[in-house]
Amino acid sequence: MALIEAVCVVHEVHPDEGGDVGETAIDKRPVTGKVAVRRLGLHGDKQLDVEHHGGPDQAVYAFAGEDASWWAGELDRDVEPGLFGENLRTTGLDLSAAVIGERWRIGADEDGVVLEVTSPRVPCATFQRWMNEPHWVKRFTEHGTPGSYLRVLREGSIAAGDRIAIEHRPAHGVTIADCFPRVGAVAAQRLLDAQAAGEVALQPELRRSCEQAVARAASA
Repeated sequence: MALIEAVCVVHEVHPDEGGDVGETAIDKRPVTGKVAVRRLGLHGDKQLDVEHHGGPDQAVYAFAGEDASWWAGELDRDVEPGLFGENLRTTGLDLSAAVIGERWRIGADEDGVVLEVTSPRVPCATFQRWMNEPHWVKRFTEHGTPGSYLRVLREGSIAAGDRIAIEHRPAHGVTIADCFPRVGAVAAQRLLDAQAAGEVALQPELRRSCEQAVARAASA
């Protein structure tokens, strides 16, 4: 059974001297009870570098507990919920196998939410500074379990322990893993075709990556 292990929002804003903004809200921590989820994310959460993070297509970030456990062994340190900047720590769900445009229903029917998988998380220099691990961006990328950004299709509230039900999975079949670290031409064309058919609304950066992948293949 797929569940929400923890719901996390920003705990404290930290200096980030190497970043464009100079501060970061990557420090997420679990909260108790129900948390409201709106179009731009969770109540009490924030993004400071809004040029590269947040917005309706990256309103919520989910990371799998199973992948966090692997990293805990690899790094020989605790990887507590929220350490990777995630809003949702999940269990029982392979996020790398999530299909772009897949929809999740979470929480009670009367006030639960519907979220849609949009794209993989791309690790950045702020993430590396926050983790303070050698070659972190390279290591995180090479392992290939980036987690998933989600858009909010139905607002409501969620809490730790809520069940995740997959209520729709697009037929194109392109997964988070297929798009990370770079989408290939075949998968890109499937996504562009699905968007043209109205089956999926691609996140703008992912759409550009798909267009570039198809153009590269055509000119090779």
